[in-house]
Amino acid sequence: MNVDALLEGALSLADEGDWPQVAKLLREHLEDFDGTAALHCWLGVAEREMGHEGVAYESFKRALSLHPEDPHVLATAGNGIAAFDDPDALEALKTAALTGPTVPIARLLYGAYLAREGFHEWALEQLRAARELDPDDSQIAYELGVAHALAGDYERAADSLGDAIGLDREDGWARVAFGLVLLESDRLEEAAGELSEGARLIPEDVEAQLIASLAAAAIGDDEVAYEMLERSRMRAIEGDAALIESVQELIESGHEAAATFLKEDLAPEALRSRLNQRP
Repeated sequence: MNVDALLEGALSLADEGDWPQVAKLLREHLEDFDGTAALHCWLGVAEREMGHEGVAYESFKRALSLHPEDPHVLATAGNGIAAFDDPDALEALKTAALTGPTVPIARLLYGAYLAREGFHEWALEQLRAARELDPDDSQIAYELGVAHALAGDYERAADSLGDAIGLDREDGWARVAFGLVLLESDRLEEAAGELSEGARLIPEDVEAQLIASLAAAAIGDDEVAYEMLERSRMRAIEGDAALIESVQELIESGHEAAATFLKEDLAPEALRSRLNQRP
């Protein structure tokens, strides 16, 4: 098997979401093609998808050490090490964008990195370029919304996040982020709807259930408030109990108490945390 056929087979398995088989296939041929950056890059992606972050990092570093020229490899590996705050990420992502100006993922990941590092104008420039290259990519629309929100422009952030949801209505994470941004824009009624819809799409996200519960309570929809509260209990783990009980007490204390805690305490920190999670 030559390296092109190997990578094509790995990509086919990746399209099916079979990451263990992707990793197995690439590991079996690692010695034969150890000098191929793309192989190490895709192995890193597979390891990351399986939750093996440390192993993934080593694969991404190995890929970059081989000085790849492919902007897809540079962007993917650069983004992979950015999750570990590796300073080499900047050079890899910048090179990807400069050498692949018409490659959407290169502009996307460089822009996403810049946004989280506080370089808001540069980030927006890259993400707008990515959006022009691929206007139907929901992830690009989402990251453009994130960049606007990190820059403090919640109206434009809401517009872009709304576009992202229009492109992928099943993305619960984006819906919750959209709802939190709407809260920052004092659009409580709209926010409550998006937060509950988003939380239902990601039932394992206990924090999302609790935010949705408080938002529903804040607009007087106690039925949804208690529904989301119960959903949080169903997926709770050790450490969640105290917050769940606090949310129940707030709901029982009335709509104003729920709204105040949501807007002043829970939602701002949740939004900050979610915006800073890298793609």
